[in-house]
Amino acid sequence: MTSPSSSPEPTPERPDAAGDAALFDAVTAEHGMIYGYGVVSAHSNPTANGLVSSALREHRTRREEAIARLTARGVTPPLPAPGYALPSAVDDPIDAAKLGLRMEEDACDVWRAVLEQATVSEDRALAVTALTESAVNAAAWRKRLGTEPSTVPFPGGDD
Repeated sequence: MTSPSSSPEPTPERPDAAGDAALFDAVTAEHGMIYGYGVVSAHSNPTANGLVSSALREHRTRREEAIARLTARGVTPPLPAPGYALPSAVDDPIDAAKLGLRMEEDACDVWRAVLEQATVSEDRALAVTALTESAVNAAAWRKRLGTEPSTVPFPGGDD
């Protein structure tokens, strides 16, 4: 996953309530994934443009929805970092596809946590949608990489 490299402003405090904390963590992760997809886009083949633009749109939409939910509850959402450290170098379309896959797998992890911790049915619905979209995107990246099988039994978990 991408991780923040530095922040000029203090990060808002993570909430204590488990459901809000998981949503807060998901927003933090989505900020990094949106950044990461910029790198993926820059290094991908044109044949990946549809997948990249669709995934980026999904990540932006769910981030904005999660921010709106936190804000409505009086929770200050996390801010994006000014930059992010990537988990590996991205120099070509294969590296870009590997990063896309890694980010979608990470998205499955954070949204499954939201699903498990949510106390509000609307948050669970958002998490199910996010988990599903990221699992589908991960399968698409695995297919592009020639990885078999292209799907996993329980996205976002080790079970």
